[in-house]
Amino acid sequence: MSLINRPSTGTLAMIHTVPGLIPVFESLARLDLPGWATFNTLDESLLRITIREGTLSALTMRRLTCMVWSAVDAGADAVVVTCSSLGPAVEAARPLCPVPLFRIDEGMAIEAVGTGQRIGVLATLRTTLDPTTDLIRRTAARLGHDCAITSVVSDGAFERLSQGDTEGHDRIVAQSLRDLAPQVDVILLAQASVARVLPSVRGAMGALPVLTSPEIGMRHLRRALIA
Repeated sequence: MSLINRPSTGTLAMIHTVPGLIPVFESLARLDLPGWATFNTLDESLLRITIREGTLSALTMRRLTCMVWSAVDAGADAVVVTCSSLGPAVEAARPLCPVPLFRIDEGMAIEAVGTGQRIGVLATLRTTLDPTTDLIRRTAARLGHDCAITSVVSDGAFERLSQGDTEGHDRIVAQSLRDLAPQVDVILLAQASVARVLPSVRGAMGALPVLTSPEIGMRHLRRALIA
């Protein structure tokens, strides 16, 4: 995408798979892109099918591409996909997209490889963990950084959250964070939903940087679009 003559205003389309995150991204957009209007599109089935199938299928990638083009046709000057599991589909669509197209975890990957060599990645879904880990490897190679990645899935946490057992989810994720912390220089949370656990473990984590995609991702959009 060109970074020349970037407008200070425009319309950002945000494509979601989790309805509860829409207010989070709306708030961040107002903070980081104050001159930009926003609109949201939601399709929970994109993530649910990816989880059920255990992989990002060609059909799901095509469906996401159609959503991106629909957003462009609706007047979007830029589009961001807020689901990390769909990251490879975003990259597949990007070369043909007529407006800047972002995956939400790009900024987080850039910050991680610049923070430390030993990078931990934590997720509750394998379908999110693998694309995020791959993005970090490619980002490190592009920026000329060496990195060693330790990837962890908090087994059972997503199922607990899906059943409404938030305490069970938080307990499993918190233990995973405590176990991972001594092994790495920085931790990436591959899913925004995991960030809710941070306040309960911050004392045990010390000064270890823990990165989350919504805040860092939206700052990345700001730098690319208007900074």
